Amino acid sequence: MNDVTETRRIAAPPAAVEDATTDLEAFVRSAGFDEVDVDGETIRVANSVGIADIVLELEVVDREGAALAYEQREGIFGQMWTSYAVEARADGEESEVIAQTAFSLDVPVVGDVLDATLIERQRRKELRAQLDWLEAET
Repeated sequence: MNDVTETRRIAAPPAAVEDATTDLEAFVRSAGFDEVDVDGETIRVANSVGIADIVLELEVVDREGAALAYEQREGIFGQMWTSYAVEARADGEESEVIAQTAFSLDVPVVGDVLDATLIERQRRKELRAQLDWLEAET
C-alpha cells in the first residue's frame, strides 16, 4: 500500500473542525475534484489525473480515531481508504488534523497509465486543499 499523509495545525477547537467535516459535499468538493456527488453515505468523485480519468465510488465508514473516513467501493484501485483524525492541541484551543490516504495499484491497466508517484502527488494536492478549506471554515 502507498501512503499519503498531510498534517495541519488549525486555530480552532477539535469540535469545530469535526463539525466542518460533516458538510460532506462541501468538504469533498474542496479537494478540487472535477465532479462530486454525495448521496447519504455514498460519495462519487471524478477527476482527470494526467492522461487518465479516475472515477471512484466511496463509502463513509467508521474508523477508530477518525472524525471522518471513507473507503473505495468501486474504482481503479485495488484498495483505497482515507481518514481524517482531529487531535486537540494548546489546551483544546487548537486542533491538529491528520489526513491520510492509503491505496494500492492492483489493477494492471492503471500501472500502464498511472504510477504511484503521480497518484501520490495528486492526492497530496487534494488533501492540502481540504485542509485549507477546514482552516478557512473554522
